[in-house]
This record gives sequence, C-alpha cells and structure tokens, in this order.
Amino acid sequence: MLEKVLIANRGEIALRVLRACKELGIRTVAVHSLVDRDLMHVRLADESVCIGPNNPKESYLNIPAIISAAEVTDTVGIHPCYGFLSENADFAEQCEKSGFVFIGPKPDTIRLMGDKVSAIKAMQKAGVPTVPGSDGPITEDTQRTLEIARSIGYPVIIKAAAGGGGRGMQVVNSEPALLSAIHVTQTEAEAAFGNPTVYLEKFLDRPRHVEVQVLADGQGHAIHLGDRDCSLQRRHQKVLEEAPAMGIAKEAKQAVLTACVNACIEIGYRGAGTFEFLYQDGEFFFIEMNTRVQVEHPVSEMITGIDIVKEQLLIASGLPLSYTQNDISFKGHAVECRINAEDPQKFTPSPGTVQHFHAPGGNGVRVESHLYSGYTVPPYYDSLVAKVICWGTNRDNAMDRMSNALDEMLVEGIKTNIPLHRRLVQDSGIRRADYSIHYLEKLLKA
Repeated sequence: MLEKVLIANRGEIALRVLRACKELGIRTVAVHSLVDRDLMHVRLADESVCIGPNNPKESYLNIPAIISAAEVTDTVGIHPCYGFLSENADFAEQCEKSGFVFIGPKPDTIRLMGDKVSAIKAMQKAGVPTVPGSDGPITEDTQRTLEIARSIGYPVIIKAAAGGGGRGMQVVNSEPALLSAIHVTQTEAEAAFGNPTVYLEKFLDRPRHVEVQVLADGQGHAIHLGDRDCSLQRRHQKVLEEAPAMGIAKEAKQAVLTACVNACIEIGYRGAGTFEFLYQDGEFFFIEMNTRVQVEHPVSEMITGIDIVKEQLLIASGLPLSYTQNDISFKGHAVECRINAEDPQKFTPSPGTVQHFHAPGGNGVRVESHLYSGYTVPPYYDSLVAKVICWGTNRDNAMDRMSNALDEMLVEGIKTNIPLHRRLVQDSGIRRADYSIHYLEKLLKA
C-alpha cells in the first residue's frame, strides 16, 4: 500500500481523494496556491505545501514545484485528480523519473489516448466502434480530402487531434466551404494546442453523449462499471449526468461495454478511465478516452457500490483489481448536478465569500463539496463548487430526490446555477429522457 500520497489538485475532487486515502490509512500531502490555503482538504491533510501564486500556471500547472513538494515531504504517490495536469503525459513521466508513483495510466498510454487520431486507430484495432472519417490526419492532398468528405456525406466535422473541451472543432455543411474551414481549424489548433493536426469525421446531428467507466490494473485484468449519459451540456461542458443511460438496446450496450474492456487489455491500460461515445440511431461511435477519474464518477459509484478512487489507489500500489466483472451488479439509478459559482442567467463567474452553506441530506443523497460558511471562492479557477448526487430505485425516484435536494441546498453570498438545475429536473423532455447533446442549448435559447 502507498504510504503517503500528494494530491496535486484543489477543490471538491482533492477532498474526495483525501477521504479515500484516509479510509485506506494513507497519509496525505495537500499542495495549494496562496489563495487556497484555507481549502477544506488543506485543513484536513497530514501535511500541506504552498507551491506558488494564485495563477494556475505558477502553481497547479507548475511541474517542478509539485515534484519539489513531493520530494520535501517524502511522498510516495502523486494523484492528479482531474483537470490541470491529470492528462499531461510529461507530468506523469516526470513523476516516475523522479521516483514517485503516478496514480494513473502509464505516460505512453496517456500520449496514445491524448491524441485523437492515434486514439481512434487504437480503438479500431481493438474493435471499438468509431465515427466514419478520415482514419488519420488530413493531409495536403486536397483531392483525397474532398473524396473522403464526399464518401462520408455532409455535414462533416473537422476536429483538432489535440483538442478537448469543445475547442478545435468546426462543422462544414457543403463542399465549397471545406478547404477554407480546414485551414481555419488548423490555425486555431496550432494556436490553442501547439499542434495543427486535424482530422475529419461524419457530423452526427442529434446524438447523445454516452460514456463507459472502466477500471484496469495493467496486469491483464479490466472491468466496466456500466455506462452514463452526459448529454445535457452547455458549450460542450457537461451540466447534468446520470447512470445508467436510458433507452439503449441491451445488445448494443453489452457489445460496447465488452469492447471497452477488451480495449483496456489490448492497450495495457492501468487505473480508472472513461470511453466517451456519441450514440445515434442505435449505434455507438467512439470520440475519445479520458485517462483519469471523471467529474461524474459518483453516479457510477452509486449504482455499483464500487469506490473508484480507492480502486485507483489500490491499483497504483501494484495490487490487482479487487473485483471481477461477475462481482459487479447494477442497482437503481443515479443523477448528478454540477453546482457552479456562476450567474444562473448570464453564466458569468460569481466568486466571493460564502456567508451560509447548507448541504442537503436524506436517503440516497450525496454531496461532494469543499464549501463551508465563511469560505471565499476565488476567481482564478474553475467555477465548480459542489456536486449533488441522488440515487433512487428508478429514474423518477432519483429525479424526485434531486428536486428535493436542490430545494434544500443553501449557498448564500455568491450566485450559483442551482435555479437552472431545479428547472432541468422538472423539464418534461428531460423527465422522459428524450434529449440529445443539443437539448440544453435549445432550451436555454427558448
């Protein structure tokens, strides 16, 4: 077992990892920026180290500062959580070269899955269904590019190989616009990601966003923890998630779950990971793999009873998976609402001091948050301040509990998007599970 773990992150996920470490008897080190010295996980950690100013580039993205903090505290493992350096292969490599256990996949695996083009090729080899496309980077051969687009059929979408978070994408509806759109996307990709490589795919007009949670120990064993629906998004950012995904044929679902497990074994995957798909007309299409724990991992935990973060820590300790696939059973339904410190109408950030905070409770209600009365939400980082997760025996039961929990939740002193979530869990289309990734944007415009 790892004796001491440095948590290279902040906020609710850092507190989540700290709690898992404490359950396993692992000592913890919290690193923090100057403004984050009063974070809850910093207060609870066995040790804490300030790694720099408030600007994340000088603190949470500062690899030398994090490695130095690990060295001076005799840390054994480093957990990147999500965001910041969690999918940075260079960081994972530097951790291992410095003698620390990186709690996540091997650096080569992160590189493989971090590049969309190489990830798609790896998934095709492993039998995971992918979106019809260029099967590689767009080259300077314009005639070939035009022929690929014609064979796929318009509309098509151009994507940056190193893109993410909805950036580096452009939809093209007709051939005359294709070549100029490719040039624009390449320029944007070079500026945003330092990599101009782009590829072409068929554009799906009304898909759902469905993902598969996996665990693998890097020793030839892998399991899945079912699927999740994350279709309710605003500007490609997830807002509400649930597990399992509704309205998917059992055969299609089982086939993609099995393919994901096989892919983990094929690429020698280690740790927790998520395969993300677009789902339309009864078919799954792979879009990317996130080589880290996800924001929405609690909904999978709620329907399986498996602690994903503890499994990450056990796997990083060199232990085989604690479970086989036959050990995993699915019970009920779970919904998660992401609570952000933002104006619920304008979606502008709302930093400030939390005057009063009350977390909801009751049967089947779970809250992941670093907030407390008197805590000041800084303006320098992501606006996520809490996650409310509700489990029920069925989807309606989970939604009803979420509605009650949101009514009970109190955050005074800053604005939050709780009013938006109250609206969503009562919306008739969402209640019927009749929506695509475009539903929330259309709802907000209406």
